[in-house]
Amino acid sequence: MDPAPFLGLQATHNPHRWYLPVEPHLCTGHGFLFGGCGLGAAIQALEATTGRPLVWGTAQYLSYARPPSVMDIDVTIPVDGKTVSQARAVARVGDTEVLTVNAALGDRDLAVRGQFATMPDVPPPEDCDLRPSRFDDSHESIMRRIELRLARGRQMDRFDATPLPDGRSALWARMADLPETTAAKLAVLGDYVPFGTSQALGRHVGGNSLDNTLRVVRLVPSEWILVDIEVHALDRGFGHGLVHLWADDGTLLATASQSTMAREWDRQK
Repeated sequence: MDPAPFLGLQATHNPHRWYLPVEPHLCTGHGFLFGGCGLGAAIQALEATTGRPLVWGTAQYLSYARPPSVMDIDVTIPVDGKTVSQARAVARVGDTEVLTVNAALGDRDLAVRGQFATMPDVPPPEDCDLRPSRFDDSHESIMRRIELRLARGRQMDRFDATPLPDGRSALWARMADLPETTAAKLAVLGDYVPFGTSQALGRHVGGNSLDNTLRVVRLVPSEWILVDIEVHALDRGFGHGLVHLWADDGTLLATASQSTMAREWDRQK
């Protein structure tokens, strides 16, 4: 399935302009566009406009988009080289800039390859417990479209303020509505440093993403994707971390890195 229908991304008569209706199923439980969905839509627009696959894309999150708004995405291509395009996507709701994505796209014919990172040893998805959303089922959100299983870490009701020594946690993720492995899909699944922050601290601390950088390595089919999160530090109210996205055969699909505005939330609310 093309990620454009999954996200709801629509083309216009201008090949450099796209638009995204902001629907609840693309949003967080708090009712604003999930950062990974915004980056995913921008990546899909960039790939479709340039006709090239993503190498890397970095989003700076500037504002919120809430239903039922419509987000316009304008693509510019300052450099269109022989094998690589350097491009930019700016997403706005009305006059408000919501996010800006800078990216490189292309594919080069080079026989040399190597993978040096190693997938962590975790149980298979069928042996892992479901990771429920912290929002009840009445909340229409992107989380209802992603099946998550806790491969490494603690359920939210088991937090005891004890930090994880290495700050590392992991989730198996499956998106039944989007089984193919695409850069846009990986952008959605790469937005999990806030989850990893709460796991690393053993406290109910999440956060809003300031940025997200996706670096695509190799796209291979995989029903489940392991979201391997390493939180590096939290200080001055900001969290920083890295996500490795693995196919179930151990292929490194992509990496994602983020900084967040950390927030401690009241679980009773």
